[in-house]
Amino acid sequence: MIRAIVVDDEPLAQNVIKQFAKDIPELEIVCCCNNALEANSLLKDEHADLMFLDVNMPRLSGLDFLKNLTNPPLVILTTAYADYAMEGYELNILDYLKKPFSFERFYKAVQKAEEQLLLMAAQYHEDNNPDYIYIKANKKAIRVEFKSITYIEGLGDYIKVHLKDKHLVTNLSMKKMEELLPAAEFFRTHKSYIIRLDQIQSIEGNQLEINGQKLPIGNNFRHDFQELINKHIIK
Repeated sequence: MIRAIVVDDEPLAQNVIKQFAKDIPELEIVCCCNNALEANSLLKDEHADLMFLDVNMPRLSGLDFLKNLTNPPLVILTTAYADYAMEGYELNILDYLKKPFSFERFYKAVQKAEEQLLLMAAQYHEDNNPDYIYIKANKKAIRVEFKSITYIEGLGDYIKVHLKDKHLVTNLSMKKMEELLPAAEFFRTHKSYIIRLDQIQSIEGNQLEINGQKLPIGNNFRHDFQELINKHIIK
């Protein structure tokens, strides 16, 4: 769940974001603030992953507020003016929504936030050497230990995570999933497959077998995979 706050002095603008958010299950609007000072007080006590921040507000503009935040959440700027885009990106904002914006454009910005938060979580995991990951499936975050994964299969905009006794389908790209997995334990053998190395049962030609399933080895991945496997072959 992405915890977000809205900082905007226009009630109509706040309502648009709240209504859009109702159609995105993974997004929760925890509070709406009418100005930057109110948001500053809120962030001292409340955790927020994401902030929808208007630029033109009384007393303190959104950009000036952002410049003075020491540990800001991810920020999506919302404004009726395009003039602030460059300055906003210099402040490392995630996205820029020009009012009035459509639901489709709003959803795209939220997806960017979700991907960025996953990358941040992956970095945290890497720094703390965890042995598990949380996968969003069936409207909840499910803890999955790395050792229980046999292989991952790409399905367009989704991936299927194959476990020893079941599978989970989640809205994530293969590239993002590859970044979340420990490189010492997993290897991408095909554009549509990432395998857990210690689950390989056999290799023959351009195929390998895991849990009774024959999986392809792509031409673009074969050389690196063979080099890795050769280190463990007894001749």
